[in-house]
Amino acid sequence: MKKVEPRLQRQRRHARVRTKVKGTTSRPRLCVFRSLNHIYAQVIDDIKGHTLGTASSLAPEIKGDSSGKTKAGVAELVGHLIAKRSLSQGIKKVVFDRGGYKYHGRVKALAEAARQEGLKF
Repeated sequence: MKKVEPRLQRQRRHARVRTKVKGTTSRPRLCVFRSLNHIYAQVIDDIKGHTLGTASSLAPEIKGDSSGKTKAGVAELVGHLIAKRSLSQGIKKVVFDRGGYKYHGRVKALAEAARQEGLKF
């Protein structure tokens, strides 16, 4: 039996999700990417093809606060940051794109933190 790489399985799931999830000007897409050590979030308008805002665990605002926190704790900080940046641009509603990952752990922490900050999805 041929073994399929987990990375390829995630990419297939992500492609399946992306057929249904589209970011518009009124409701852009909040896209999450999770690497082994970091987590990244982007707010994207798919119609124009523009990235409206970004946040990651590498951002200077988070880098100082993240020492001693778990990966889920850092993801929560990223969720707060992306929500603040989106709200400052007048973006209140987004479509959540989990990127083929399970809605669990770091992805869930980021999403719930963004909701707490005031983003609707």
